[in-house]
Amino acid sequence: MDTSAPNTEPTPDSTVRLADYRPPAWRVTEIELRFDLGIHATLVHSKLTLARDRDEPLRLDGEDLALIEARLDGHSLADGEYTLDDAGITIPDARDGSVLELDVRIDPARNSQLSGLYLSGSRDHGFLLTQCEAQGFRRITFFPDRPDVLARYDVTLRAPKDRFPVLLAGGEQVEAGEFADGRHYARFVDPHPKPSYLFALVAGHLEKIERAYRTADGHDVMLRLWAEADAIDRCHYAMDALERAMRWDERAYGRNYDLPVFNVVATHDFNMGAMENKGLNIFNSKYLLADPDTTTDDEYRHIEAVIGHEYFHNWSGNRVTCRDWFQLSLKEGFTVFREHSFCEAMHSPSLKRIEDVAMLRRVQFAEDAGPLAHPVRPAEYQAIDNFYTATVYEKGAELIRMLAGRLGTDGFRRGTDLYFSRFDGQAVTIDDLLAVLGEANGVDLSPYLKWYAQAGTPEVTAHGEYDEASQRYTLALEQHTPATPGQSHKQPVPIPVNVALLAADGTRIALQLEGDATPGGSERVVELTQAEQRFVFTRVPSTPTPSLLRGFSAPVHMAFDYTPAQLALLLQRETEGFDRWNAAQQLAARAFDEQFAGNHERAAGNAWLDALAQLFAARADIDPALLADLLTPPPALELGTRHAPFDPDAVQRAREPLERALAQRLGDTLATAYQELHQSESGDPGPAAAASRRLKGRVLALLMRHDLKTGSALALAQFETARGMTDRLSALSALVRSGAAQAADALRGYRERFAGDALTLDKWFTLQATQPEHAALERVQALTADPAFTLANPNRVHALIGAFTRANPVAFHRPDGVGHRWFAGKLSEIDARNPQLAARLAKAFEDWPRLEPRRRASAESSLRGMLARGGHSPDLGEILVRMLAAGDAAG
Repeated sequence: MDTSAPNTEPTPDSTVRLADYRPPAWRVTEIELRFDLGIHATLVHSKLTLARDRDEPLRLDGEDLALIEARLDGHSLADGEYTLDDAGITIPDARDGSVLELDVRIDPARNSQLSGLYLSGSRDHGFLLTQCEAQGFRRITFFPDRPDVLARYDVTLRAPKDRFPVLLAGGEQVEAGEFADGRHYARFVDPHPKPSYLFALVAGHLEKIERAYRTADGHDVMLRLWAEADAIDRCHYAMDALERAMRWDERAYGRNYDLPVFNVVATHDFNMGAMENKGLNIFNSKYLLADPDTTTDDEYRHIEAVIGHEYFHNWSGNRVTCRDWFQLSLKEGFTVFREHSFCEAMHSPSLKRIEDVAMLRRVQFAEDAGPLAHPVRPAEYQAIDNFYTATVYEKGAELIRMLAGRLGTDGFRRGTDLYFSRFDGQAVTIDDLLAVLGEANGVDLSPYLKWYAQAGTPEVTAHGEYDEASQRYTLALEQHTPATPGQSHKQPVPIPVNVALLAADGTRIALQLEGDATPGGSERVVELTQAEQRFVFTRVPSTPTPSLLRGFSAPVHMAFDYTPAQLALLLQRETEGFDRWNAAQQLAARAFDEQFAGNHERAAGNAWLDALAQLFAARADIDPALLADLLTPPPALELGTRHAPFDPDAVQRAREPLERALAQRLGDTLATAYQELHQSESGDPGPAAAASRRLKGRVLALLMRHDLKTGSALALAQFETARGMTDRLSALSALVRSGAAQAADALRGYRERFAGDALTLDKWFTLQATQPEHAALERVQALTADPAFTLANPNRVHALIGAFTRANPVAFHRPDGVGHRWFAGKLSEIDARNPQLAARLAKAFEDWPRLEPRRRASAESSLRGMLARGGHSPDLGEILVRMLAAGDAAG
């Protein structure tokens, strides 16, 4: 780690703290890089122009580098003129304005961490590429590898032309040529100062598609998407999505692309989803490659989202970057919000909001409630790679959404315009963002900084009281945030609560807060800023049903003692799709509670079934995709948080009857609806057809529970004749989940058909890994011996082992503990080659303190066993220590 400043210098306990931040003692204003590329040996020559801002010895980060020579101002340094260790190099005689040249050798083929320069694919046919965020550049050359050191890059790549015919780097290509010995070169210059984490290169056998684009401000840009020859024809959808993202960003934020070429490269070997390197985005192929035969409708939308996300980083992350890694959400939370807004503009806003909130509740709320809870802006870390989390990304995006709602569309645009203009070319903080948004609108947004400093999900309790005589409705709100590891005391935070009041017939009541001269429309945002507040609405003609937190106006738990009839009213009569879905989820959760407790009185369950039966009967009047979501109760992991301790088997036993009861209630209308939907299927990739396929898949899953024989026959026929992957996979899933006799043959057929397609085969692994039964463990163990399985590929590991541990609590948390012990062994294997991957997978244990005693003891034993064995990476070690410490504190 960089020892030039305390913000990146490890303390004796290896903890880096936000409170210790200091600007860098040394900066690099210009860097020239020359690569002589090879699979087993790449030579890197770097020339750094140095600027000293504080009187300290020059310290540069470096890992796994073989130093050949160091020259300071033309003088070759002898052994005694520098100090080299496992974390970097110290050169005490450097001075302000010095030029330091370094020659190092690295071995990309040995780099199994996929950080720095590494090989994707086989040694004979693969290609070289880089991944430098967060701290990968130090594995390429010695450098002050921190985001607040911004330099201009001049990069030359040299390589044998027959082995590396394509040479790419960030910035603009300004020169290219060939040598007499069969090598060639290309030189790239980036005029924009950037941190080292945004450096990128790619070299190898690649094909491209390209498209000319003219920005809104009149500049011509060539868009180029690169992939290996067998995949290039699957890049056309991504190209279309990229153009849509660029146009949207021009309209919504006034941001234009700023280089003459924009390159995007697909690789199968990548730890992340994608990387926004300036002018050279690198994508995990699962978020770039698509065609109807191999890609589901959901995957098409996810590809569009990730394409947009990485492109939007060109301004929110690249042109304006983060001062230090504690500010990670400055670029990621802001950009996720921009991504979500883009997707809402391209598709249904309600359905996108449902998708985002469902993910937040399932993943981020669980993170906030577990041993790894941390603020959106963490106060400390040991391995920064462990903080690329749902809290930083998704909760961070919700905070930006709150700010945008607080300022309004025009006000938020004023603020972001000022942000981009004032801080262009700088590394800044979350405080800077909130200050400039407030400055542009004449408001103080500093109270929202508490959201960034506190971990945990606030719990808001609401009570309503109606006074018929005065026609006043009083809404009392209270907030409380539970203690989290390292934070026992929480302060109130500003919480915007979007409110509507519905009359008994479902019509909206005009809202007028006490003190207002006139009514203010049929919905109103009230801001809860204290521990307790009361809001009085006047001229309310009858007892209302409140619709609270409409649109999910804040990332909180909202509790209101609704009757089942009130939730059914909201489900049937709310005007926004998200709010109908939210009511359906609450009503289904109440029905689950009744089932879990063994109550014979099923008021919530009956209300849920009645409401859904009425909506299903009127399905012609409802968006099919929304109806599919309304018909789907919350997942088992979310329902499991409602009852402590967590027993996955008990949760599954209570949830499955809900599915069966709904199937039986809808009865024969399921087969009728299925035939209607199936007959209209044309294979059209558009949103209307995709919505119908979404509903058809849900109807088929319910039909299998109502009439297995009929459903199985229909599912097999759909699987065999499907026009696209959405129908094919939903049919295969229905067969597998129901245990139908045809499932085994269908799985074999899928395996044979897509044996050579890595991304499509990942779905096959995941489907089998997530079957909610104890025997899934033995199935997963057997699948690790499949010739197509490898620990070297993160996508394949996530598809099988990750899916099993994160999405199949019944099998992973088996009471005999075999799942825990097996996973612990696999984690050690993975950690030895790819610490980032191992640490992310290990988070599957984060719910261990909530498990019932037998399962809890098993999980704890596996965690302590891994820690005691030692030899683990700092990444995995930090996760193990934090999880066990939180469990100890919880008792």
